[in-house]
Parts: sequence; structure tokens; C-alpha cells
Amino acid sequence: MVVIAERFAPLPPEKLQRWATFGAWPDSTYFSQVVGIVVEELRTDYARMRLPYRPELNQPAGVVHGGAIATLLDTVMACAVHTKLAAGESYTTLDFDVRFVRGVNLQSGRMRAVGDVVHIGRRVATAKGELADAEGRLCAHATTTCLITRPEPAGKERG
Repeated sequence: MVVIAERFAPLPPEKLQRWATFGAWPDSTYFSQVVGIVVEELRTDYARMRLPYRPELNQPAGVVHGGAIATLLDTVMACAVHTKLAAGESYTTLDFDVRFVRGVNLQSGRMRAVGDVVHIGRRVATAKGELADAEGRLCAHATTTCLITRPEPAGKERG
């Protein structure tokens, strides 16, 4: 993977605090917890996460299921976008495209993905991601487009 984390600015402390509980929410269990995604590093416009290998992630041919790979890529790109949003702002995926390059199996071990923001506007953001195996070999890459939703200003009605 070619992305160099240091070229992205550190997250401000208030944003970093919001991410401190990712994957360990006390009120509910969410999909990222079920599959076991772990945050390794977050910066402005950038996220790095891993999905520890376990046999339950495999498909019958003995390689990690494409859905697990896509989930990690989707999550890392969405979180990179989220680092740019203010409290109360959110997003939803409009488009998600993944290309598989090689399989991940027991011998290649863990999966690590990086995602970074390509563009962010008032309503739409785009990001790209790469997923590599334990040896650093590219296994899949992806792009996403997200619709940004912001709370309505006080006193302003939709219509």
C-alpha cells in the first residue's frame, strides 16, 4: 500500500475523543463489532483498520469471503470521510465499487486496509481504499461516494 499516514494531519482532540469507543459501544452491538474490525489509526481524511483473520471469515475454497473484504474496505473509507464531518453530521453510501486482486488465506494472515478522502463537498464525498495481506500485498481496492447529511439550522423548516 502506497498511502503514507504522515501526510494527513492529526485529528483534533475533540474528534479523536469521539472515535475512542469505536467498536466498543455499550448500548448496542453493531456490524463492525460482529466481524471484528479494529481501528489502528485515524487522521484527518484518513483511516487505517484491520480485520484479524479467523476461519469463520472463509468461503468454501479456503480464502476470505469477498463480503468480509468489502466490509473492511467500506468501513475504512466511510470512517475516513467521517473524520471530516462535524458533530451531528452523518453520511450514507451512494456508491461502492470493489476490485479483488488476490485472495487472502490462512497463510497470508491478517487483513489491513487504509482509506482516504479524495474529495469532500457540501453534499457529496468520495474516498478510496486499499486492502493488503500480512505481507503487504494488495488484495483489493475500492472507491465510494457518500451523501453527506447535516442537521437543519434551528428555525429553518424543510420544504
